[in-house]
Amino acid sequence: MGVPELHPNLEPIAFLLGRWEGAGVGGYPTIESLQFGQEIVFGHNGKPFLSYLSRTWLLDEAGDRVRPLATETGFWRALPDRQLEVLLSHPTGIVEIYVGEVAFNKIELRTDVVARTVTAKEYTAGHRLYGLVDGNLMWAYDMAAMGQPLQSHMSADLKKVADFTGDES
Repeated sequence: MGVPELHPNLEPIAFLLGRWEGAGVGGYPTIESLQFGQEIVFGHNGKPFLSYLSRTWLLDEAGDRVRPLATETGFWRALPDRQLEVLLSHPTGIVEIYVGEVAFNKIELRTDVVARTVTAKEYTAGHRLYGLVDGNLMWAYDMAAMGQPLQSHMSADLKKVADFTGDES
């Protein structure tokens, strides 16, 4: 079938397309500091959104995988004037809707809506920054949860390991 043509609205975020891998650090007043590995995959099917999948795993001091951590999946909806809506779903019972914008190769997102199931941990807000720096995808995530105010939680530096080859989303 081949690779679908990129929807024009996606041009500002086309740099995200592909599979990214790398490592990062995390911490929060309610957890111990940690190092993690991550894989993010951005794809598209010709419509005005990117599909998104992120998986992380705990790393030991030697950089070896210890166990899975977080998974999130969703869609990055590109709007006119470099605006974005991002919908993320987590298997822990949390759904987030972010709004934001793209400026060159930098994306800034803030939660507009957070919904939780009755069994999900308390989580009230998020702020995410993504940027292309020297060919790497760098990101940082601030979180308000467990009675804590919005503050730094995780960040990572990812290298592109595969270009986009097609998506059935």
